[in-house]
Amino acid sequence: MTKPHVLVIPLPAQGHVIPIMELARRLAKNGVKVTFVNTEVIHKVVTNNLMLEKDDYEDLIHMVSIPDGLEPWEDRSDLIKLTKSILESMTNKLEELVEKINKQDCNKVSMYCC
Repeated sequence: MTKPHVLVIPLPAQGHVIPIMELARRLAKNGVKVTFVNTEVIHKVVTNNLMLEKDDYEDLIHMVSIPDGLEPWEDRSDLIKLTKSILESMTNKLEELVEKINKQDCNKVSMYCC
C-alpha cells in the first residue's frame, strides 16, 4: 500500500526551516512520507547541524536540495535578489524533482507544503 507523499519546501530564510522541519516530523509520525526540499546552501547547514532524531519514522523523511540560482559567493542576505533568483531558477528544478520522484518512487508526491 502506498503512503501519502508530501513535498515540503520552507522559505529559504532565517527562522523558517526549523518550524517546517517540525511539521515534517509530525507528518512522518502519522505515516506520511516527506521529501524536505532546501536550497543547496541551507541544505548543507541543516545536514551539518540539525540531525533527525533517531526514531521509527526517520526513514519517512528524505532531505534533498536544489540550487537557488545564485553563485556560491553571492550575498544571500539580499532578500530581493534571492527571491528573484529563486523564482527564476527553482520552479523548473522543483518540477524536475517531482517528475524524478514520481518516476522512481511508488509513493508519488500527492501534496505540496510551502
